[in-house]
This record gives sequence, C-alpha cells and structure tokens, in this order.
Amino acid sequence: MKILFAFENPLPSPQADAEVFVATARALAPLATRAWLHLPVACIANADAHPPGLAILPAWAPLRPAALRHLCCGLTLVLRPAFRQADLVYTRNLWVAWMAILFGQRVVFDHYRPWPDQIPPLQRWLHRLMGRRRFLLNICHSDYTMEKYRALGIPPGRLACVRNGHEPTRLQALIPADAAKRALGLDPARTTVVYTGRLNHRKGLALALGAAALLPDILFLLVGSAGDGPIERLAAAHPNVRIVGWQPPDRLAAYLFAADILLIPPSWKPLAEFGSTVLPLKLFLYMAAERPIVAGETPDVQELLTHGRNALLCRPDHAPALADAIRTLDADPALGARLAATARADGATQTWDARAHRIATLIEQRLHTPPAPKVAWNHAQSRTWRRQSWRWLSHLLHTRSWVLPPEGKARGAAP
Repeated sequence: MKILFAFENPLPSPQADAEVFVATARALAPLATRAWLHLPVACIANADAHPPGLAILPAWAPLRPAALRHLCCGLTLVLRPAFRQADLVYTRNLWVAWMAILFGQRVVFDHYRPWPDQIPPLQRWLHRLMGRRRFLLNICHSDYTMEKYRALGIPPGRLACVRNGHEPTRLQALIPADAAKRALGLDPARTTVVYTGRLNHRKGLALALGAAALLPDILFLLVGSAGDGPIERLAAAHPNVRIVGWQPPDRLAAYLFAADILLIPPSWKPLAEFGSTVLPLKLFLYMAAERPIVAGETPDVQELLTHGRNALLCRPDHAPALADAIRTLDADPALGARLAATARADGATQTWDARAHRIATLIEQRLHTPPAPKVAWNHAQSRTWRRQSWRWLSHLLHTRSWVLPPEGKARGAAP
C-alpha cells in the first residue's frame, strides 16, 4: 500500500487538525510500503515539523491567502509522479479529494466536521463526490459526524468512525497532583480545575469563568493563551482564574497532572454555534491523565464519557450546573478517583498507533472490495437540500456565520 498524504497548511501548527493529520501520518506511514507528504513549498525548510518516514513533496503554493494556497495545493498535487505511483491520496481537504478523483486517483478523506449539516448547499456535491467509485473511505472522528453522512445517503461501506487518540509516552509516569502543583508553584492544598487548549470564545470558556465566580476558593487554570484576547481580559476580573500561555507537548503533561479536575467546558457553542469542535482532541489526553473530568451532556462527548461512570456530565451552558459538578468532585475524592481510573482504562486503546492500524485495515479492505453501486439522489433529498440551504442562507445573512447550527440550537437559543 503506497500512500500520498496531502496537507495544505503550514507546519508546525498549534491547530488541532494539524496535530491529528501529522500524528495519523506518522503512525500510518510505517504500515505502508511507501509514503509521501505533499506540503506547501514554504513549509519544506522546517524539517523538524515533518512526520518521519515520509518523502516530502513541495506544493507550488503561497502561504497567503489561505484560499489560494489550498487551490494551488490541489492543482500541483496531480502533477507529481508520486500521484500516479500511489495507491491512494490521503487528505482532509475536500478540494484536494475532488481534484485527485478527477485525475484518476483513489481517495481517503479524514475529517471531523459534519459538512452536510454545517453547510447544507454542499450536500448534493458531497453525495456525488463520495459516491464516485474512486472514493474509498470517509473517516469520521465521531459517530455524530458519521451519522450526518449516512443520512445524506453515502454508502455505509464508505463510512467509518475512527476516533482520534493520544501519544501515551507523553503521560507514562503519572505524577501525584500535589507534587505537580509544587513543581508549577501552585498551592498543593488548593483544589485546582484545569482546562487546556485554545483560549477563545469558541470553546465555551465564558462558562468556566461563570463557574469560577461561584467558586471563589477553587483555582481555575486556563492553559493555552496566545496573547491578550477576550477570554484573557474577562479572566482578569476573577482573582481565582490564572491564565497560562500555550504549552508545547512536552510541558503540557505537567499541567494535566496538577489538576484535581479536568474541564471540558459544558457548552453547546463549540459544536452548534461555531462547528469548530466535535469530540475535542483534549479529551483523549484527559482520559489518559487519570484525573476526574467534568464535561457537558452533548452528543459528541457522550460517545466516550458516561455520567457517573468515567466523568461527571452536566447541563450545557449553565454555570450553576458546572459549579455543582465541581463541588461534588471536590467534596468526594473517592468518586473522583473512581471516575478517573475508569476513564484511563477506557482510553488505554485510544492511541495514534491504534488509530493507524484500524485505518490501515479499513483501507486494505476497501482496496480489495468491488465498488458499491452508485446511490441515486432522490426527490426527498432534493427537498431537504433546498429547505436546509435556504435556512443556511438566512442564517448566514443574519449572523455572518458559515456554520449552520443543528435545528433548535441556533445562536442564542436556550439548550
């Protein structure tokens, strides 16, 4: 199996999609007989950011503007000799997937977004693209996303849910919370809630600040700041909230181990309003860190977390409910230890290597499976497509947001 990986953004990058793609390519390349990575030419010099074991192919593409970079990556990919030598192109970009298929190559598409729901005008084109015989597989990161493509009528054999993972070597030696706190200059006796990830309004962090106002004796550590943004300015009004800058992977574990509680803001906004997060990547590291997790009762998170079994889940977008969940764990260390141990056991197989082996097996199966008969686009789908597209256009004009929330979860709607 010879794989041509195609990535269109600069590396290294703090973006979660870059981490997913690079980690997957790094783990999948050794399972292939040959592997290449097609990157914008301006990224080639930064060899430290490239996954090992892949021959690097330069894409004749500028770094800016981003739209032109993506366009050029798709156009130059098909001119490479490796494009004809490979058994398939592995991409997270729909434009690249379309170009590869048009020029006779097979494609595996790997992405987290439920595009049929988020941008409904794409539905008919997605149905046609993923119905082509050279389209091998759509790897979705969650059941939530996969069901959106299944509802679109994509043949089930071309859909697979393969969730993300973590690198276990980053968290092998578990450190007691009090020791980790001392190493970071924190009070070992003070209960500490830790969030890691990008600090912006798209992550539901205003909810964490609301809970912090209700829990003045508990320290909230928000790790991942890139500067003086809206969340940083709001946090300044809360003496029990501490902002920490973005941490490289080898430093992040120290903050995870310093947590008494790990937080995924229990909010619908990342999923419904912005569409920027579906089953957040931090969740896999949280589970491996063996610390109790508080999160929301949202459909993506509930694929891995079960209330009272491996986490405490609370009502989304309700700061008092979040504060109550934190109080419960603070008052019952035995409950927290049980939830954390179960989460670590559940996450033990959620690694990048395990993900790569599952993907390799699926690809081999698809390469040796006769193409399924093409499924026709029917009148009922056309009606749904038109209705949802008009709803999307109205939403775009009113909010200037390209992402259409699920019905009943429009911007500002109560959960």
